[in-house]
Amino acid sequence: MTVTPAAPQQPPTTDARAISVLLFSNDRTVRDTVRLGVGDRPADDVVVETWLETATSEMTLMEVRDGAFDVLILDGEAQPYGGMGISRQLKNEIFECPPIIVLTGRPVDGWLATWSQADIAVPRPLDPARLAAAVAELARR
Repeated sequence: MTVTPAAPQQPPTTDARAISVLLFSNDRTVRDTVRLGVGDRPADDVVVETWLETATSEMTLMEVRDGAFDVLILDGEAQPYGGMGISRQLKNEIFECPPIIVLTGRPVDGWLATWSQADIAVPRPLDPARLAAAVAELARR
């Protein structure tokens, strides 16, 4: 588990929403790609104040149950237990579960993301603009 405070680049405007994001993947490269793609300011009105990274399903479930996150990003291709299964479990077990982005292996895996009850699916290859837009959209809900 890694907690990374966002680097202050520019002060948020008074109407910017500061959010906390949990990012799950057993692959450090995926976590780095997502964090760098989304950045600290995915939109003018959304600022990522805190990133919490987890690498295991157990830690992810524990952190979501104990924490208060605005957005969850779960790697559907994580091993041995993927983010789609975690998404479905959280949506069925957590009252007022935070919105979830699932990273899928391919664009045609959208139906799996629907099964997982994720709010948004972002397919690989990961596009930074698409990731940032997804985080901003869910942060505004």
